[in-house]
Amino acid sequence: MKTSARISLLIMLAFTVFTGGKGSEVGAQAGHEGHGAPQTKKSQDLDMEGLTMDSLQKEGKMVELSPGTVNISPERQQLIGVKIGTVERRRLEKLIRTTGRVDYDEKRLVTISTKIGGWVEDLYVDFTGAYVKKGQPLLTIYSPELVSTQEEYLVALRAREGFMKSPFPEVASSGDSLAESARRRLKLWDISEDQIKALEQSGQPQKTLTLHSPYQGFLLERMVYKGMNVMPGMALFKLADLSVVWIYADIYEYELPLIQLGQVAVVKLTYLPAEIFTGKVIYIYPSLDPKSRTAKVRLEFPNPKGRLKPEMYADVSLKIDLGEKLAVPEGAIIDTGVRQVAFIDKGSGYFEPREVKLGVKVDDHYEVIEGLKPGDRVVTSANFLIDSESSFKEAVGGMAGMDHGSHGK
Repeated sequence: MKTSARISLLIMLAFTVFTGGKGSEVGAQAGHEGHGAPQTKKSQDLDMEGLTMDSLQKEGKMVELSPGTVNISPERQQLIGVKIGTVERRRLEKLIRTTGRVDYDEKRLVTISTKIGGWVEDLYVDFTGAYVKKGQPLLTIYSPELVSTQEEYLVALRAREGFMKSPFPEVASSGDSLAESARRRLKLWDISEDQIKALEQSGQPQKTLTLHSPYQGFLLERMVYKGMNVMPGMALFKLADLSVVWIYADIYEYELPLIQLGQVAVVKLTYLPAEIFTGKVIYIYPSLDPKSRTAKVRLEFPNPKGRLKPEMYADVSLKIDLGEKLAVPEGAIIDTGVRQVAFIDKGSGYFEPREVKLGVKVDDHYEVIEGLKPGDRVVTSANFLIDSESSFKEAVGGMAGMDHGSHGK
């Protein structure tokens, strides 16, 4: 019994700094209770400040108060710097910032190979990094097989002229078949229509075949050299079209629910701080990095001027429009690690603790899931001091109940 009274006295003395002297009065009261003395008027006044009071009269109505509600005079509110904010519906936009790495668009990587065997006589694109236009000559190949097929085609053309003079339709049509068969073989070797026409006009087979690029892009790899013997199907060049590039960005696990396909992404480069590049999210990878707890997101960016270069690092920003949500100022929330609490201004100097459930944090506001409603006035400054007094009063109220129980025994 005496031990409980001493503990109450020590807590009341510690609270004297905040209450402006009332702690000593409460301590004295606790001491009197320890000797079985009746409650004094000071004790009743303390109850009126929120220790045991369950309701207050406001505008002629009784307003129920939650446990832990405290009463602070206007003078003390000004002294400790109490500020009030309002819970309201507002448009929330979440900005996610991360670092990205520029890479090739895999759909725009191509390998150029030959469909005919032979020896490389001339090489027109001979260093990596060179820009190759579509239709540009790459190399010439000497191929005995190519020469014989051209000769077959020329023979078939001459034979067709003779067969056409035959009175028999079957013979006349066979000439067309032979010529068309030889022509088809040339086409399968990627001999262009212009080259075939030149062959028909000259009547002389060409010793070499000029291989033209079917794509445009920068030369990443060159696997052929002048004088090399090449075989059908052998890879000769690897090109990359950089008119569109990919950027890989790492997104934290807790931000992933906000990322959607098609969202707009903005990129800035350190060497071009004044220029902004705009792209979009095209793929979200299905797994996380176990060490960083991030998921990789693929972004696609137009790159007509080639300023986004593979292996560059870039600052990536994604602005997520969350729509209109009920929001509370960040300063109104006290996170205990177990729960999140806001203090509601009930008027007449009363502040009631309210447990809340929050959603995403956007700038200096939290999305409110439950616990608050539009128009609620919440403490946004000095709420930690109010929380200390609220916790203290709840503790003292509990001790007072224990002491009364001991007296009853």
